[in-house]
Amino acid sequence: MAYRNGLVCDVLAVFCTIVVFGLFSTNRLMVWHLYALNAISGLMNTVQQPASEVAMTLIIPKKYYQKTGGLRSLSRSLISILNPLIATALYSFVGLNGVIVVDIGSFIVAFVALQFFIKIPESKSERKESVLVLAKEGVGFLKDNPMIMTLILFMAGVNLVASAFDATLPGYVLPNPKGGQAVLGIVTSCSGVAMIIGSLIVSVLPKPKDRVKIVYLTMLFSLGTENFLLAFSREPILWCVEQIIGWILIPIMSANLDVIFRSTIPVELQGRVYACRNTLQYFTIPIGLFLGGFMVDNVCESFMFAFGDLSILKTLFGTGKGSGAALMMFILGVSGSIICITTGKKLKKYQYNDK
Repeated sequence: MAYRNGLVCDVLAVFCTIVVFGLFSTNRLMVWHLYALNAISGLMNTVQQPASEVAMTLIIPKKYYQKTGGLRSLSRSLISILNPLIATALYSFVGLNGVIVVDIGSFIVAFVALQFFIKIPESKSERKESVLVLAKEGVGFLKDNPMIMTLILFMAGVNLVASAFDATLPGYVLPNPKGGQAVLGIVTSCSGVAMIIGSLIVSVLPKPKDRVKIVYLTMLFSLGTENFLLAFSREPILWCVEQIIGWILIPIMSANLDVIFRSTIPVELQGRVYACRNTLQYFTIPIGLFLGGFMVDNVCESFMFAFGDLSILKTLFGTGKGSGAALMMFILGVSGSIICITTGKKLKKYQYNDK
C-alpha cells in the first residue's frame, strides 16, 4: 500500500497544478488560490513522504542504505541548484503555461514508471486501522525506543538553529559594504555545492564503527564552525568557504541517521513512526525562522547600537548594520554547540548494533 498512497498523493498534487493552469488560462488566478492549493499540495506531501520512506526500505537491500542515502542527498542538492535555473529558462522561453505543461509531463513519467516498472513488495503486516490508532502506535514505539526519540529531538534542535541561521544570513550579508544581493546568492549557492560534494563522499565511504557518534559529531562541527567563523569574518570569499565547511558534512549525517532509522524501526511501523518523526523534527523550522529574524531586528541590532562602541564588540562583530546579525551568528554557534554536546553525552548510554 505504501507506493499506492504515494501515487494517490501525487495525483492530488498534480491536480492542484492543473487547477492553477486552468485558472491562469482563464485569467481568474488570484493570490488566495495559490495559498489554498499550496496548502493542499503540502498536505499531500506530509502523507507521501512517510509512504515513500517505507517503499525505499522495502526495495533497497540493507547493505546499500548508506550509499542510497548519499545519492538521495545528491539528488536533492542538484534539484535545489538546478530547479531555479531550469524554471527560469523555461519561463523565459515558453511562459508559465509551458512550465506547467512540463511539470505535468514530469508527473506522468514518474507515475508510469512507479505504476508499471517498479515492483514494491507489500509489507506482510499491513492492516487497516484508524489514523488515531496508527499514530498512537508510532508514538508508543518512540516511547519504547529512547535512542530514536533522542535523535529525533536532537534533529528538532538542529533544525531550530539551522532555520534561525537561514533567517539571519541575509541580515548579515546584505547590509555589509562588501555584500549585497549578488553576493548573498553566491554565498547561498555554496551550501548546495558543499552538499553535492558531501553526498558523493558519503556514497563511497565505508561503514563507520559508530553511526550515532557520526550524527552528533558532524552536527557539532557544522553548527559550531560555520556560525562562529561567519560571526568573526568580513570577507565574501571567507563566507563562501565557511558555507562549504558548514554544509559539506550534512549529507554524511543524513545518510547515517537514515541507516539508523531504517535498521532500527520495523518496516511495518515505519510509516507511522516517520509521520511522528516529521511532526516532532520539523515543527521547529518555522519557529527558528521567526526567532532568527526577530532576534536580529529587535534584540541583537538594538544591543549593538547601544553597546557597539565597546572595543571587544567592535573587534568581534564589527560596527554598523549587520553587526547585530554577526552577534546572532555567535549566539547560534554557542546554542548549536550546546545542543550537540549535551545530546552526545546522552546518546553514549544507548546501544546501536549496525549488523
